Amino acid sequence: MIPFHIDIPQAELTDLRERLLRTRWPDQEPVADWSQGVPLAYIRELCDYWANEYDWRATERRLNALPQYRTDIDGVGIHFLHVRSPHEQALPLILTHGWPGSVLEFEKAIRPLTEPDDPADAFHMVIPSLPGYGFSDRPTEPGWGVRRIAAAWRELMARLGYERYGAQGSDWGTSITTSMGQQDTGQLAGIHVMPPIAAPDPATFDDLTDAEAAALADLRVSAEHESGYAEQMTTKPQTVGYALTDSPVGLCAWIVEKFASWTDTGGRPETVLTRDEMLDDITLYWLTRTATSSARLYWESFREVSEWFSTSTADTVTVPTGCSVFPKEMPRPSRRWAAKRYTDIRHWGEPDRGGHFAAFEQPELFVKEVRSFFGLVR
Repeated sequence: MIPFHIDIPQAELTDLRERLLRTRWPDQEPVADWSQGVPLAYIRELCDYWANEYDWRATERRLNALPQYRTDIDGVGIHFLHVRSPHEQALPLILTHGWPGSVLEFEKAIRPLTEPDDPADAFHMVIPSLPGYGFSDRPTEPGWGVRRIAAAWRELMARLGYERYGAQGSDWGTSITTSMGQQDTGQLAGIHVMPPIAAPDPATFDDLTDAEAAALADLRVSAEHESGYAEQMTTKPQTVGYALTDSPVGLCAWIVEKFASWTDTGGRPETVLTRDEMLDDITLYWLTRTATSSARLYWESFREVSEWFSTSTADTVTVPTGCSVFPKEMPRPSRRWAAKRYTDIRHWGEPDRGGHFAAFEQPELFVKEVRSFFGLVR
């Protein structure tokens, strides 16, 4: 385990600002909403702030105040935060982000989870950057899909000396955490997923609840209007990577569209995420040059995971499981659908607000859900 310290050269930040100021802008969209993508006025204002007011060094200082390390697993250097609780009996917990997220998603939850009022709720937190993301290495060969990452996380926890621990994840983290459950040989106290990977059960289609019917309708809308990014990254991540690696505005629009579409904000992400918080995440992708390498995870695993979410339930998970389904998440499976895969659901939470980036958007509700489940299996 090698201690890690972030120190981005000033020349990188200067280059970023110069590129932003030299942007060649497209014409304005001929619609009055986000139906054609991020509106020109919105992205110009955000990128003006990025160029002239945003302070990456403040973010760098916050991250460097947290214990960070790197270790080589299966030929790839993995970056991770390792924040131990002052309570020695805390439960170790590995948290996994997704795309277009990062370890920053969990920043607001670290202190409440490691230093709770009740020591019985305490966790030692391990928060790795996915291979090809953030300050982890970019894999130079194919094969780094969700199952291999899950195996790497098991190795990481073993190296840290944790013989019993929990795992939590959202987005790609849901798939990786589920795979950890399937690979488990007795180390996992339980897994918490947001949302569970659950295909709609055709046996229920003649007896759908209102929530299940709404979830199916929203899945159809999402397939028609929100899936283009995934199809591009699943089929040709290298092609889109040139634009995202060369143009900070292009990268910003690519990611902020998801903050708008996937948060519980009615398309106004700044009502739950500040401009600085969104730009922290976007800048991390920019400075680490990981737009392309992060997209390759879709090429590796998206079709398999899509099948898990749409039709397959044969590969069950028997470890104790907690599930949280936030109201603006996509998809939103029901408990009876999820029970086809997760055979030991101990906790089912449906918070009243929040979307895809639950820990980022609603850290208090996220913490409550994590505590509620793992309190049952410690």
